[in-house]
Amino acid sequence: MSLGVLASLSVLPIALALVLMVGMRWPATRVMPLAWLVTALIGFLVWKMPAGFLAASTINGFGGALNVLIIVFGAILILYTLRDSGAMETINYGFHGISQDRRVQTVIIAFMFGAFLEGAAGFGTPAAIAAPLLLSLGFPALAAAMVSLVANSVPVSFGAAGTPIWFGLSTLEPHIDAAIADGAAHFNGMDGFLDVMARWTAVLHAFMGFVVPLLIVCLLTRYFGEERSWRPGLRAWKFCLFASVAFLVPYVGTAFLLGEEFPTLFGGLIGLAVVVTAARKGWFVPKDTWTFGPRSAWEKEWTGDISAPEEQVFQPKMSQWMAWTPYILIGLILVLTRVTFLPLRSWLSSITLSWPNIFGHDSVDFALQPLYLPGVIPFALVAILTIFLHRMPGAKVRAAWVDSVKRMKDPTIALLFAVALVEIFKQSGINAVGYPSMPLSMAKATAAVVGSSWPFFAPFVGALGAFITGSNTVSNLLFSEFQYGLASQLHLSHVITIALQTVGGAMGNMVCIHNIVAVSATVGLIGMEGALIKRDALPMFIYGIVTGIAGLLFTFVFFPNVF
Repeated sequence: MSLGVLASLSVLPIALALVLMVGMRWPATRVMPLAWLVTALIGFLVWKMPAGFLAASTINGFGGALNVLIIVFGAILILYTLRDSGAMETINYGFHGISQDRRVQTVIIAFMFGAFLEGAAGFGTPAAIAAPLLLSLGFPALAAAMVSLVANSVPVSFGAAGTPIWFGLSTLEPHIDAAIADGAAHFNGMDGFLDVMARWTAVLHAFMGFVVPLLIVCLLTRYFGEERSWRPGLRAWKFCLFASVAFLVPYVGTAFLLGEEFPTLFGGLIGLAVVVTAARKGWFVPKDTWTFGPRSAWEKEWTGDISAPEEQVFQPKMSQWMAWTPYILIGLILVLTRVTFLPLRSWLSSITLSWPNIFGHDSVDFALQPLYLPGVIPFALVAILTIFLHRMPGAKVRAAWVDSVKRMKDPTIALLFAVALVEIFKQSGINAVGYPSMPLSMAKATAAVVGSSWPFFAPFVGALGAFITGSNTVSNLLFSEFQYGLASQLHLSHVITIALQTVGGAMGNMVCIHNIVAVSATVGLIGMEGALIKRDALPMFIYGIVTGIAGLLFTFVFFPNVF
């Protein structure tokens, strides 16, 4: 069967999901089981994957979804615990004290605070926390989800202490060792290659890093509020540019000095402190105060089933320090359990629940590290500690936990089948007819068309990987070898091509089904996943075009001889 036909069949489940969710606005709870079924049928009928192998892959996908669902549950639990303890109202009161301008709040919470969480935890955690925090400030649910997803792009390649790079590119180690042995590359082993990758990735991200805060603010004012225009967003350009610089200076500097583990963590932490201080002092803040207007004028689709009263007068229920203590503990515990020079990381990850060789298939292994997942430590742990810190009565504790469990029904259905679909995609390379895997078929068909202009398209392959897997890390695992081989065939720079893949996987986070379903669940926006994909697709394509042009210039004009 020709590569073009294989590629067309491979893209069919993704196209089906897009048409149903974006065009017909079906909820993911209906679309993902159907898309999984189509994928399984294609795998069975075309790729000749045995039924037992498909069943094993599906079960492994369900297990992978459990990892994500634990994180989602932890994020929801934190939200409801802080809601019922009075901490969230206190935090809201504090943010209103910084600025009541929704544009300023968006930059501080969605971009700066989200970046810190991404650097420490990753795996969809930032948007799952930032969106409900914005919701509690009075944002429409759709607006909170949209800006949180778009903001979670620049920081992603260095998320979870650099996991997308040091683990996502691990499949390249034999190629790098061979290149070093042949004298084609002059790295100090794989670690040296990863250091170079950190620098190139940070530089390529920086092009859009200067733009993303302004872009999310402009999207906010274009789709929401009374005026619904780009102009109110553009009026905040000084504050947005200041925030970009406050984040990017430590972000890029750390990538050059310390490698791949801490650029996002330090960029978010330092940038957040600088930007909050500036906002309190009124530096670079727009002269006008922009809001969403009266709730009575909001469109119906803006809101989910978690909402706040139209007119809220926030009152502090405790000190700001005590209200923020759970988030401070989350950040501190995340750092302490992710850095490699402390033993906590190895202790927590050593506790593993596994099912190797599911149904006798060597390539299908499930593993769950429950204590290492952010949903357990720190989210659930901090939620329990908050009961005592905030002296919550039993009735409020019960309400928080019961509401959290109820919110898990719809995302559980969608995520189980979304990750099962992804697992079949990944395993489809093992088949009885010798076909390349479904993702590789799509990528090869694309490469055959675009040729030496590949640097422009490379980020979009990374984005495709993130869209279908929900992870920059998994996107890199899927496509980094393909990108490396393509660079060798077309005599392109290997490091620039792989960096474009890594950046593309980060920008794909804006529209990946995993994140959209998870964020929608935290703000009660079930059934609007298609609307989010549609609105977040524009900034993703802008990100890809800008990055692709930079990739072409670096490859053929400025650094044509880089390995």
